[in-house]
Amino acid sequence: MLKAAIFDMDGVIIDSHPLHKRAWRAFLESVGREVADQELEFVLDGRRRDEILKFSLGDLDERQIRDFGEQKNKFFYDLVESVRLTAGFREFVEELERQAVKLAVATSATRSRTEYILDRFDLRRRFTIVVTGNDVPQSKPDPAIFSSACAQLGENASRAVVFEDAASGVKGALRAGMKCVGIADEKCAPLLYQAGADHVCRDFTLLSVSTVHGLFGAEQGGAQGTIGTLWMSNS
Repeated sequence: MLKAAIFDMDGVIIDSHPLHKRAWRAFLESVGREVADQELEFVLDGRRRDEILKFSLGDLDERQIRDFGEQKNKFFYDLVESVRLTAGFREFVEELERQAVKLAVATSATRSRTEYILDRFDLRRRFTIVVTGNDVPQSKPDPAIFSSACAQLGENASRAVVFEDAASGVKGALRAGMKCVGIADEKCAPLLYQAGADHVCRDFTLLSVSTVHGLFGAEQGGAQGTIGTLWMSNS
């Protein structure tokens, strides 16, 4: 039985991938680092900011990570007015609330940026627990961020579902013993299925709460086939 729902933020709660790629590109160019589109895909794989900085700029000390992180944030906030909630998200969460499902956020983003986004969209009050990249020593696919969120909600992992957009996040959810629903377009959906996602949908308009409940009483292969057909027919 579904008792807890845990949401990643970027690419799941908010449709922020284009914005993040633009912000990281602008920041890296500002420090003299030209970056190819393929390299920016690393940004979208559930990584913490310090990992992205080291991947892009090499070995950095704590002061450099802090200073560069603040610079990157300025580029993000310059663009943030254009970010929107993922289609259908608010209605989906409201239905979960009506069914007394406990809600948490588990994101690799920093605490400050996470709270900014939740406040901007008046979502903070909907989530009992918020775990960020600042709160765990390892990033996804390490399961700690999901296990921490579920434990703080007071629920067993076998009764929790994670909503993720990155393969690393899907793997982390499964390692934590949870079901996982992927949010991805047609290009990325196969990667999430390959990582082990139980379902993949383009957005929350294609997903009902009753379907998520069905994950806890259906074989994984059958569930994937049902959602895959729904997703493809609406893409």
